[in-house]
Amino acid sequence: MRRKIPSNNALMAFEAAARHGSFARAAEELSLTEGAISRQIGRLEAFLDVTLFERIGNRVRLLPNGERYAAQVREVLDRLDRDSQYLMGQPSDGASLDIATIPTFAMRWLIPRLSRFREKHPNITVHLAERMDPFVLAGSGFDAAIHFEHPAWTGMRTHHLLNEVLVPVCHPELVKKTRGATTLDALPRLHRRQNPDAWQRYSQEAGIPLTHPTMGAHYDLHGMLIEAALAGLGVALVPRLYVETELAQGRLVTPWPDGKTISKSFCLVLPEPMGLSGEPIQSFARWVLDEAKKG
Repeated sequence: MRRKIPSNNALMAFEAAARHGSFARAAEELSLTEGAISRQIGRLEAFLDVTLFERIGNRVRLLPNGERYAAQVREVLDRLDRDSQYLMGQPSDGASLDIATIPTFAMRWLIPRLSRFREKHPNITVHLAERMDPFVLAGSGFDAAIHFEHPAWTGMRTHHLLNEVLVPVCHPELVKKTRGATTLDALPRLHRRQNPDAWQRYSQEAGIPLTHPTMGAHYDLHGMLIEAALAGLGVALVPRLYVETELAQGRLVTPWPDGKTISKSFCLVLPEPMGLSGEPIQSFARWVLDEAKKG
């Protein structure tokens, strides 16, 4: 069945005119005449059998149907531009992967290890993008996702990677300033906004009484909590896998026990069985599963 798609020239002329609200400015951007822009948009309107602009003398105004279509066309053109630039930037014998992941996991665990993947597979370029919530992988433009295990991934292939266990950490000077106190209740506590009851649960599990478990500054990301702890602002309750390096270097300390409950579990998500995936994604999947076992 033949696709009903307008010409690229008509779509580009329409998107530019819609964005600028002017045929003249669209013509200047595309190095065309104003008449050429008008003709392209006229052909597009005839193709769609929909009026996109209202003409008032020498002025034009985008109609509601035109506003909706302009947003959709802009999204498609932007994605086509990104995909084309990705392809243009690849070596002729190379491949690229687009991986969706959680930002703090990418910054604190995945990116520090990617040089090892590049050493093994120098012709595979890994692109990372932030996705905070689960999504439908098929048709998303992503080859895989590294995310929390979640019922939303049902129907996709998930491979367990790591468990998230929380541990209280702070700058070593913070303990010294509190006269060497290891009493958690004596120190300011930092919170992740999405887990407001984390300290209360930790207090019950560890048997450490906290007078006001919900008091303290709140942050959106674990990465922010870690930076705040490094700055000496308080004690942060964060996944141990994010702060192993800082603990080993002595930049952060934890005079208290780890939490007992697994907060969340990370997994690798593939749209199909690994054996049916292309060689680049199989190479990445085997590598990241191996790194998780080491960790």
